[in-house]
Amino acid sequence: MSKHGDDKESRNTPAQAVPSATILMLRDGVGGMEVFMVVRHHEIDFASGALVFPGGKADPADFDPRLTEHLDGSDPDPDQRAIQVAAIREAFEECGILLARSAGDSEIVSGQRLATLEPLRLALQNGELTILEFLQDENLRLACDTLTHFAHWITPENLPRRFDTHFFLALAPADHLAMHDGHESVDSVWIRPADAFAEGESGKRTIIFPTLRNIAKLAASDTCEAAIAAAAKNPAVSVLPRIEERPDGTYLSIPAEAGYDISEVKLPPGAGS
Repeated sequence: MSKHGDDKESRNTPAQAVPSATILMLRDGVGGMEVFMVVRHHEIDFASGALVFPGGKADPADFDPRLTEHLDGSDPDPDQRAIQVAAIREAFEECGILLARSAGDSEIVSGQRLATLEPLRLALQNGELTILEFLQDENLRLACDTLTHFAHWITPENLPRRFDTHFFLALAPADHLAMHDGHESVDSVWIRPADAFAEGESGKRTIIFPTLRNIAKLAASDTCEAAIAAAAKNPAVSVLPRIEERPDGTYLSIPAEAGYDISEVKLPPGAGS
């Protein structure tokens, strides 16, 4: 095949979707259920300046099979187990909440113990410490059993940067202080899903399409217990958005069976190119 043929084939081959994970950290507030969200730094190359759930890409170290000995209630599938590890690790790195137990304990680590682990948060984030080393050194086990699978989204195939992202629900430990890291995220807020949705729809906040749909889905529940029960009862349907050209414009569509508030949206001119 000629060089030009190779170039054409390369352009037509979708970019590999990077395994990623995020946690919708929940608590019951005075006005109802709240979810923790952060504002991405404007220099981040994905969703810069947007209000998002804490999360990120899975690290190669998250796939280490030796981690199995340091996990509670993890998925038997190695890839899904790594995604659970990534979700908990990213939540610790990005918002300071750690869903982990001291070995032999049934309760999540206390806020007091968490404070002693704070210096290691940046070491994990900078890659100076692997998650396995962290767990071994601190005699900890990740509480994968506190995660409830909520959603699965894959970036459309026509985009140059693609993610294969699993969303989980989890209760935030009452004595863990959630706070943005000041690096990847520059602000944070506990917010009712209905309020976040309204602010995204009005343009008051920048919220990308997958995040907005998951906020709307979460807003269907009034309490943390109800949201987690609904997610456990209704297995997530994988969502790979499709962009379609129609006579009246460009549409982005998602599977109706995924159970979101809408299954398609008309894009502004040029947005699908």
